[in-house]
Amino acid sequence: MAAEPSSSTSSSDSTVHHRTIPPGLTLDEFRELIPTITQFHTYSVGPDKCSSLLAQRINAPSDVVWSVVRRFDKPQTYKHFIKSCAVKDGFQMVVGCTRDVNVISGLPAATSTERLDILDDDLKVTGFSIIGGEHRLRNYRSVTTVHGFERNGRIWTVVLESYVVDVPEGNTEEDTRLFADTVVKLNLQKLASVTEGLAARDGDCNK
Repeated sequence: MAAEPSSSTSSSDSTVHHRTIPPGLTLDEFRELIPTITQFHTYSVGPDKCSSLLAQRINAPSDVVWSVVRRFDKPQTYKHFIKSCAVKDGFQMVVGCTRDVNVISGLPAATSTERLDILDDDLKVTGFSIIGGEHRLRNYRSVTTVHGFERNGRIWTVVLESYVVDVPEGNTEEDTRLFADTVVKLNLQKLASVTEGLAARDGDCNK
């Protein structure tokens, strides 16, 4: 299997992320994750949509990583381009709740209203949709899953994040995917930095 970015094709009704290893994963890791990819990271697509699956290996236990990823109300903890996030009074982190995000200047976006679509603490799965705001990511929907690994006394985590989004008028599928992939990659890299720091502080990282 070639280590190339997963992507959809306009001739397919569903994404095929389970067929291509995302960059950064070993074949052993990928094979173990195929059932999860098939269940949570498969989307219906057409010629006006694009999708991708990205992966990040983190030298920290999955519980530490999940404690950051699950906080729908605090995306700025690891998402680079978020200036602030506001939730309503009496906010409860349950499916259907929303957050209002302000984006840093310099991006083709200003605000984003987002809805929590899934939050499963047992399976370590979360996902959201963009439902409003000033931005170009129309009908953006994302799912993130967190997976713990242990081999020969080593503990680490793999985070998978996928999305589907409309291709804006005047843009190509490749341009849209490049932009979205870049944002997701940077966020996942910061997530690794933040959670590895937490694990080191708490003595939970591999020696």
